[in-house]
Amino acid sequence: MNNNKIAALAVGLAGLLAQSPALAETRIAMWVHSGAGPEADAYAASADAFNAGSADIKIDLVRLPEGSYGNQISAAALARKLPCVLEFDGPNVYNYAWSKKIVPLDGYPELARLKDSLLPSLQQQGTYAGRLYTLAQFDSGLAIWGNRKLLTQAGVRIPAGLDDAWKLDEFETALVRLKQAGVPYPLDMKFNYGVGEWSSYGFAPIVQSFGGDLIERVQLRRATGLLNGEASVKALTALQGWIKAGYVNAATKDDSDFVKGRAALSYVGHWVYRDYRKALGSDLVLIPMPRFGARAVTAAGSWNLGISSDCKSPEAAAKVLAFLMTPAEINRITDANGAIPATTEALAASRDYRDGGPLRLYVEQLRRIAVVRPKTPAYPAISGAFAEALNNIAAGADVKHELDRAAKKIDENIEDNKGYVVR
Repeated sequence: MNNNKIAALAVGLAGLLAQSPALAETRIAMWVHSGAGPEADAYAASADAFNAGSADIKIDLVRLPEGSYGNQISAAALARKLPCVLEFDGPNVYNYAWSKKIVPLDGYPELARLKDSLLPSLQQQGTYAGRLYTLAQFDSGLAIWGNRKLLTQAGVRIPAGLDDAWKLDEFETALVRLKQAGVPYPLDMKFNYGVGEWSSYGFAPIVQSFGGDLIERVQLRRATGLLNGEASVKALTALQGWIKAGYVNAATKDDSDFVKGRAALSYVGHWVYRDYRKALGSDLVLIPMPRFGARAVTAAGSWNLGISSDCKSPEAAAKVLAFLMTPAEINRITDANGAIPATTEALAASRDYRDGGPLRLYVEQLRRIAVVRPKTPAYPAISGAFAEALNNIAAGADVKHELDRAAKKIDENIEDNKGYVVR
């Protein structure tokens, strides 16, 4: 064979090898919400770790600001240009699944087997119409942080755990005693977080503990009778009463009330722990959710990871998700953002959330008293209507009128979308 033919054969072989799926490099675009800071650094480190260990699949990480994140997802979905791996907030799971922005994950063995190791709340959050659509590296929850010194001075009992939680009368007596002891606003409820998802995430558990809810939970077709029912009205009348009595400052502008001693209790999640611990030291105590009615309830839900329907390489995307769900990668992100690790293995390796850890109560609550947000594509409409009603009620509006109006808006949205029948 002459040299020209050898050269031609070599060029041809090189071309075939370059086209070989086994050797081609697959680029997986991944969008996450994060600005600057530890969480952004953790996402970047995870992508770098995956890329360093993978010869044929590489992550192209895009970090987008949280404030505009949802709008950018909507725009990309309309243009059919969603990334392969997509992070999005828990309330959007069902709308994204219903509108086919994301695909089921249970067809990928490396992802399906992760389900049993997830916290029960995350199993529920990621499942729609019997299919697993999302995984999450972490979950969240609510409890009450207390100032031990101020509580002791006011003669307020500090519950030892979930089975010892305050009931409504003891909770309200604590507010009275703290006010009488000179605490300006005994209970911080994070009204500085504004009107938005905090309204539903933070205050729906109170409504649910009283026996109400945002929507009927079996058919998920009706808010009337639940959101504006007797129990829900009682719950938000109580909340409005706490504000009117001066126990809660609904006009607070920042997070400083609790750390500066203007409040002795702070109704919020685990994400404040490091700042609160720094401010109060050994006086910081974690108190379980009160039992306002027949049961105590905590919120649940987190940012999720899914595979978009626009992805051309879903098998490669599944490998990326499987890597992100390893204990090391889960704890990389939860060490940065302080959230609750998603899996049994990651929890056991967590300093704060393992058995005996200072934040273990949040895990126990997720396993025993968590109520996930309604599993319906109508959730954005539910949340928006409830947030508006709550804001007006906190400002003094008639409770029943506001809840009637919110329930009507939700029912009309569901009717307009023909009941959000699974497609």
